[in-house]
Amino acid sequence: MDKQTRSKLEVLAATIRIDTIEAIRKIGAGHIGGSLSIVELLAVLYGKQMTYDAKNPNWEARDRLVISKGHAGVAWYSTLAEVGFFDKEWLLTVNQGGTNLPSHPDRTKTPGVDATTGSLGQGTSVAAGMATGLKMQKNDAYVYLIVGDGELNEGQCWEAFQYIAHFKLNNCIVIIDENKKQLDGSTEEIMNPFDIAEKMRAFGFKTSRVKGNDMAAIDQAIEDCKAVEDQAVCLVLDTIKGQGVKYFEEMDANHSVKFDNEAILEETDKILADLRELTKERG
Repeated sequence: MDKQTRSKLEVLAATIRIDTIEAIRKIGAGHIGGSLSIVELLAVLYGKQMTYDAKNPNWEARDRLVISKGHAGVAWYSTLAEVGFFDKEWLLTVNQGGTNLPSHPDRTKTPGVDATTGSLGQGTSVAAGMATGLKMQKNDAYVYLIVGDGELNEGQCWEAFQYIAHFKLNNCIVIIDENKKQLDGSTEEIMNPFDIAEKMRAFGFKTSRVKGNDMAAIDQAIEDCKAVEDQAVCLVLDTIKGQGVKYFEEMDANHSVKFDNEAILEETDKILADLRELTKERG
């Protein structure tokens, strides 16, 4: 990745992070931990890897994205707004009455959203179906599927993975956000996932594992996935809940955070100021 591209993606990631935090703070509470853990991934997808037309969201040649962990929808909305799918002012209406940006993605409401998700596990089957349809139509578009590690508690994920692997749907790039925490605690404590990458390999996937905050590594891993011709592909992201913001990374209950006291509001103001400074330095 050249220096100019890296700088562009760093600014995009910082902007997504700013917009995500601001939108959740405006609501008063929200899934900040799992939203921030996929920010770098979203920056690479929309800033470099994905084929799309923000002015024509239903373009047949577009790549599709399914965020099965729908509680991270705010990060997706922030990304879509930043790349031009809709006005950024919409972000201040997230999860409010009459909004086009509900708490979990809805394909009937939001430009750029191809799959309604939120009931964990179901997005995996949706992505498998999309990839199958594209293959049947001889459409070369990719389907990117983002799944949470806690979500892997759902058996439906493994049924869909077995299907994707059996039919060698290499046009469905499975990306697992391994941020190691879920609603009630650590994934190891709630339902030990053991080695996710090895499990995916055992299911028949060509699998790589990279740091989830390393955009150059994410970009290269996606390129490697696209080079695989006769096997299902998977990328496991080694991430942290609240990624990119030390305050939220170190917060014990960071799956969903309430902005309901002066201390957290003051800290958030400092975080946003630092992120805005970063966009100026790199922009």
